Parts: sequence; structure tokens; C-alpha cells
Amino acid sequence: MIVSEADLERRLDEVLSAPAGAGDGVLPPDSVMWRVHREAALFLGAGRALLLQLAHPWVAAGIAGQSKVFADPLGRFHRTFGIVYTMVFGTRAQAVAVARRLYRRHAAVDGVMAETVGPFAAGSRFLANDVEALRWVHATLVETAMMSYGLLRPPLTEAEREQYWREAMRFAALFGIPRDALPPDWTSFKAYTAAMMQSDTLTVSTAARDIARRIFAGEATWIGPPRWFTALTAEMLPDRLRQGFDLPYGERDRRSAARARIWLPRAYGLLPERLRTVGPYQEAMARIRGEACPPFTRLLNRGWIGQPSMASPFEQARSSPARSD
Repeated sequence: MIVSEADLERRLDEVLSAPAGAGDGVLPPDSVMWRVHREAALFLGAGRALLLQLAHPWVAAGIAGQSKVFADPLGRFHRTFGIVYTMVFGTRAQAVAVARRLYRRHAAVDGVMAETVGPFAAGSRFLANDVEALRWVHATLVETAMMSYGLLRPPLTEAEREQYWREAMRFAALFGIPRDALPPDWTSFKAYTAAMMQSDTLTVSTAARDIARRIFAGEATWIGPPRWFTALTAEMLPDRLRQGFDLPYGERDRRSAARARIWLPRAYGLLPERLRTVGPYQEAMARIRGEACPPFTRLLNRGWIGQPSMASPFEQARSSPARSD
């Protein structure tokens, strides 16, 4: 089933008609999603989420054929994090605006499979705005966020996980995913992801393997990730997908991942909050207090989302004081 533009607008109407939280966000500041996604620790799962998405042949085909991931890898990073963080921490108007931009970007990803991969035959059509593909991308973001959070922060209780999933269902509306296409609770969600991990729907294609190799070799940026990061990424993947991507996971890699699990929480706990929490969260908290976005937060935002604020360039220009030369 394809998400049409009208479908998306119906989902966005649901978002806009729900009561607004403090700061006019999609979710309130005391939500579990805010508590989880404010942590810079979630970056530890970026490799895992990307590989799980690439393991879906449609996603890999779309990235290989139409994405600028290698021509502008930093720009892709900023666009991805900018979309996710604006959906979580931005105002409802900002979240809806990036949802529409994401839909238009996905609408341009429409092609045919170059080879047979898993259940997808060569010559068959792939579309990024297919509900099942969107549901999987959404699932990788949700599950990996929870896994990454647990690496460095106290694990959530069962009740908090259920609350997180209820909030994630609201987040899914911004992708255009209908509520009845989602698992009803956290237990069902985990059953869905476990089934997907074993399903041939996730099959590592030649294109996916090549993209992963180039990213983890640092081919696009000239700087590859450190061994401990690659080892942690490999550890967090199912065996068959780890092998499908040809990720190294020998004894040395296992020791590296084990050491990282020990020293990372210690080092992370020593960071001040202004470094441990992401810029868009700090911007949202300033907005709630009725304050302008602080200069340091604007600097952090440039690192996380590639611009000083979640606001669009038009919004930023409108809110800036007039200059007199």
C-alpha cells in the first residue's frame, strides 16, 4: 500500500488536532521520547540503524540509485538527523513542514530492481513511500534508539517502554504511516522486529553491501569509524545480517566491543549536560522558557543538523532583528 499525499495530510491533521505540549511540540517535554532522544548517546546506533535499513532491498536500491550519500555524506547525515530531531523537538508547524519535505523526497524514489533480492524480483518496482518500507525504517529508528540508550543510560522500565511505543506511534504519523499498520504495543512491536530480522524481506543485496563497505571504510569522508564503533555495530546486528554485510567480528572485535561497553558509560557520565544532550533538545528547552536559542546551542546544532536552528531559513530570517548598516 502506497502512502498518497492525501494520506499524509490526513495523518498530519491528526497530529495538528491533538493537544499541544509545552512549547507547541508534537510530544511534551516530559515524554519518554524526549528523555531518550535528547541523549547524544543515540549516535552509537547510527551504524546499526543504517545497516538494518539497507538490509531492506528497496531501501538499498533507492539509496544506490538516487541518493547523494557519497557525493555529500555530511549533508545526508545533517538531513537525516535534522528531520528526526525536528519531528521530536520542533514545534508542530516545524515537524509538519519537515514531514512534507520528507514525503516529497521519498516520492522521487521510484524505480525498478536491478537484480532479484530475497522476495523482490529483478524488474519489479520499488517505491520509498510504500507503507511496509516506511514501517520498517520507522522501526529501525525506534528499536535502535532504545538499544543505544541502554548502552549508556539506566534501562527503561516495562511501563516506560510501553509509553515510549505509544509516543512512537504518534511519531509514525509524520511518516504518513496509518495507526492500524503499526503493532498495538511494545511487546507486539518487538515480535514484529524479531520476525523481520529472520524474514527474507531483509536480504543484503550487492548494492547494500557495497554502500556499507564504502561507509565503514571511510571512502566518502576519508575518515573511517574507529574499531570499537564498528565492533559495537556488528555486535548489535543479527548474525545473518552481520555476515551478509561482511562486517568483521573476530575475537579482537569482540574484545573491542566488550571494552567499549565498559569505558563508554564511564566517560559519558562525566560529560556536562550541554555536551551529553543534543542541540535541538537544548533549543526546544530554550523555546519553552521563552528564550532565544543560546549561541552554544546554535553551534551544537550546526554539528547535529547542519544549521543553527530547527527553524527553516525563512523562519530564522523572520525572527532575526533587522540590521542597520
